[in-house]
Amino acid sequence: MDSLTSPTPEISRTEALRRRYGATPPDDGPPSDGPWNETIASLLDHRSVRGFLADPLPAGTLETLIAAAQSAATSSNMQVWSAITVDDPATRKELASIAGNQKHIEQCPLYLCWIADLSRNERLGQAEQVELEALPWLETFMVACIDAALAAQNAVVAANALGLRTVYIGAMRNDPARVAALLGLPPRSFVVFGLCVGYADPEARNEVKPRLSQSTVLHRERYDATPERRDRALYDAELEKFSARNEMAATTWTRRVLNRMGPIASMNGRERLRATLARLGFEIR
Repeated sequence: MDSLTSPTPEISRTEALRRRYGATPPDDGPPSDGPWNETIASLLDHRSVRGFLADPLPAGTLETLIAAAQSAATSSNMQVWSAITVDDPATRKELASIAGNQKHIEQCPLYLCWIADLSRNERLGQAEQVELEALPWLETFMVACIDAALAAQNAVVAANALGLRTVYIGAMRNDPARVAALLGLPPRSFVVFGLCVGYADPEARNEVKPRLSQSTVLHRERYDATPERRDRALYDAELEKFSARNEMAATTWTRRVLNRMGPIASMNGRERLRATLARLGFEIR
């Protein structure tokens, strides 16, 4: 494997920061002499991979990833998330169709759907004959989504440590009702996102994508948007070069944001999410 697809390439701290922030980060960016270890190197090496080998994963990989996921923080230990692994080719084909024909859903050796799952605790309340008055409130729904995201990210970090690569599939939210029907979900549960896991195809270019400068996202004491104009111009130039190298249509970050958040059509059905959640049993108050 080359340096673009190897699990955790042995690169210097300076090179890792250059990949994450681009060749010309502002002077107020992260220090090149900060704390460093293999875990941090692995985190900075994260990239979304959309080309996978057909090689099967070692026995027990799924269960190991779920153990890592269950080790994530969970609000008040409510554990309001679940995961479903999907192996059936026909189901995967349907899920790929929902996601705009993302073929890596069909190709990856492991596909996981991460679920905001209030149904389990609802069943607990019913079994104990106690009405869970907090169940239908927005805060509880947010906790379920956050719990699912924290768990999944733990699994992603674990996968990367095992030499695997991943990509999140937010397009499961294009049609949550159809996804729920395919997976037999009970009321008060829905798939927040999917996750492809596998060995990266060395033929697929999977470069670390630069991020916004820390001076835009990190604030000290009070929110300060002053650096944004400068940082956005630098980042647009950096992402334009990234897009050209990777043959991506939207060249700058500014253009990506405008394309993604400008027209309502770009939501691909997700603008109906509140109504769909109600159909799935979520009475969000």
